[in-house]
Amino acid sequence: MTADPPCAADLGPRLEAALAATRLATRETLRWFGNPDLAVDRKADHSPVTHADRAAEAILRRELLAAFPDDAFLGEESGATAGTSAYEWIVDPIDGTKSFVRGVPLYATLVGCRLDGRGVLGVIAIPALDELAYATIGSGAWHVRGRAAAVPARVSSRSTLPESLVCSSDFVDFGRWSGGKTAGTEARGRLDAAAGLVRTWGDGYGYLLVATGRAEVMIDPRLNPWDAAAVEVVVTEAGGRFSDWRGQPRIDSGDGLATNGLVHDAILATLDPST
Repeated sequence: MTADPPCAADLGPRLEAALAATRLATRETLRWFGNPDLAVDRKADHSPVTHADRAAEAILRRELLAAFPDDAFLGEESGATAGTSAYEWIVDPIDGTKSFVRGVPLYATLVGCRLDGRGVLGVIAIPALDELAYATIGSGAWHVRGRAAAVPARVSSRSTLPESLVCSSDFVDFGRWSGGKTAGTEARGRLDAAAGLVRTWGDGYGYLLVATGRAEVMIDPRLNPWDAAAVEVVVTEAGGRFSDWRGQPRIDSGDGLATNGLVHDAILATLDPST
């Protein structure tokens, strides 16, 4: 039996801790953003990683586990730490490191929290744009620009693909989809033909665009849990829908799809016309 979700009051302390930790981590990323002397290393999967990634994640780990020492923690750079509570923090200190190292301001810091495997809290920060969205389950999503007051984040009301903006982190990744190179490439071609506008405003920023009504679709052929945990909660609390490419509400399938909800089934059908 699935436990009832926590109420907003229960999550208040965790949201406060998440926002405070995010502020510290984003400040650390900005110290290195645009620095021509920033060294770039390569991980085993050949993706880039920098001192800024590691330092920002160390801040998130330190702050969140200091506030909630019994919680589990999973970070892209430092791996997993087991906990004794039912809560798990899942973070990505710099989502979009490739953009970050080139001085492109669309990278994100992502902080998600799950309870018994269910997303209950999410923070998407875009440090270089001074923009942030956050949500806790059952309390809606909120959007902040600079020093302005938080306002409700809501998905758009566009209901057809020809009027939709579709974003993705890298359309080349469609050819690397786990479902097969040919199937992924063909799916991309169908999306290109069906959508009103297609742009690679990706990583966490693309999900923020969906949650704030500026895009209708954000799709990733390759997605890790630390890429998805925060954005799942923010998008769904903004009135949208998050799933894998088979329509299942999962963050661990290796791919992901976020929409305003109104075009979700149409996107799934476009990905797999046989359904």
